[in-house]
Amino acid sequence: MKVKFLGALLLTATLTFFGCDDNTGTLGIGMLPGSDGISALTTKYPVTTRSVLADSVFAKTSTGYVGRFTDPDFGYYEASFLTELNCIDNFKFPEVYDKEKKTGILTKNEVEGVRLVVFYSTWFGDSLNACRMSAYELQEPLERNRYTNIDPKEYYIKDGSSILLGRRAYTAYDTSVTDEERNATDSYGNKTYYPSITFTLDKEKYGNKWLEYAKTNPEYFENSEGFSKLFKGVYIKSDYGDGTILYVDRVDLQMKYEFYVLNDTTNIPYKAHDGTDSIATTWRTEFASTKEVIQANQFLNSAKIKERVDETDHTYIKSPAGIFTEAELPYDDIYRDLSNDTLNAVKLTFTNYNKQDSPYEFSMSAPSNVLLLRKVDFKSFFEENKLPDNITSYTVKHNNVATNQYTFNNIARLVTTCIQGKDAAMKKAKEAAGDKWNQEEWEKDWRTVYLIPVAITYDTTSSSTSQTMTGIQNDLQPGYAKLKGGPEGDVLELEVTYTTFNK
Repeated sequence: MKVKFLGALLLTATLTFFGCDDNTGTLGIGMLPGSDGISALTTKYPVTTRSVLADSVFAKTSTGYVGRFTDPDFGYYEASFLTELNCIDNFKFPEVYDKEKKTGILTKNEVEGVRLVVFYSTWFGDSLNACRMSAYELQEPLERNRYTNIDPKEYYIKDGSSILLGRRAYTAYDTSVTDEERNATDSYGNKTYYPSITFTLDKEKYGNKWLEYAKTNPEYFENSEGFSKLFKGVYIKSDYGDGTILYVDRVDLQMKYEFYVLNDTTNIPYKAHDGTDSIATTWRTEFASTKEVIQANQFLNSAKIKERVDETDHTYIKSPAGIFTEAELPYDDIYRDLSNDTLNAVKLTFTNYNKQDSPYEFSMSAPSNVLLLRKVDFKSFFEENKLPDNITSYTVKHNNVATNQYTFNNIARLVTTCIQGKDAAMKKAKEAAGDKWNQEEWEKDWRTVYLIPVAITYDTTSSSTSQTMTGIQNDLQPGYAKLKGGPEGDVLELEVTYTTFNK
């Protein structure tokens, strides 16, 4: 499909009189006599939408999700996660105090205790819902599978058995913590209370034995790769309770030590009132889940979500790993009608229905941000950690106050890019497919875009008043919106504003 382009002088005139922005796309306009007038017109094209099951999404995140939540419309979904624990390079355990050399600090080469601590700061759902969490040791190395359909059984169950590290009952809001403890701060004003769930581990297996390994097998503690041969990680899941999802910030493996209280100057133990050396104990985080190690979330949805996908008089978007809305854009019709004109703006709006009062106390809200992305770019966009380029990918915020819509004001560059690049892309895909080539299927995918709930991060250190986007991921928090459209519902319209010559 060949396309002509507007001459530089004529383009300048068009920009001057019609105020086209940098999203203007030129489909064609050959050189015509200057006496011909230019008109700005608007036309509309129907857009077909439908719901599609997400199945799984790419989730590169350091947040772990755990719990179960049931919604009357979508059924239940369960969240659990697997994570390695990071070992800093050339890690060393604290050493036993040497009175002659005045080095070290421990009273003995032993640990007093070992615990696994799951820290979380926020949650979704009922804060007082009774739940139970289980922690398992991984028995197979965790692969870099970032998709949410990962099967934990492949990693924590071996030869039909698992290694249970512990089980703990909990509520997201711990009522046993006093207000004084909950609101306590340090000398800098930072809160010292951090909600957590603690599992007590075998101090011999996960403590003293490791101290021995530090001498006999130091390669285990050279880095995270070496440590994963000793301890492959943990699997955290909820096995009781419905109505709460915890957002886990990190998992720490902590060890308790008995140590001498030393004089900072002489490095000699202080004396207690009875004349003995002053001794104390402390917990220390030795290994933790961090961004440097592998972490994977699993989300399981009930079959009821498929019922929502099959509804035809509207569409949905739902997170996490739930439903996308798919839209087919009429590129061929636009090229047929406007190939000799200039696209100034292409507007696409998704309107969501006002939510009725839900009988469920903790209902989900509409996703705050969505991404409009070509179907053919879906996998590579998230796997390669891309940012929206306002050419083939766009983000908008939900306007829940004025219009209750997700409005993409100008996707003209998407339209022109897909029209102009179709022939080359088709040729490449056809060669790759060989005898499996299906042109009808390929063309459908080429004109299809996804509307996807996303979470966006911004640079918080910049002094500029405008925010700089630094990352975008699939939204992994509960949310949904019911949108107008669907194969048998209201027809969405693509509003195209273009300039043309009067003849």
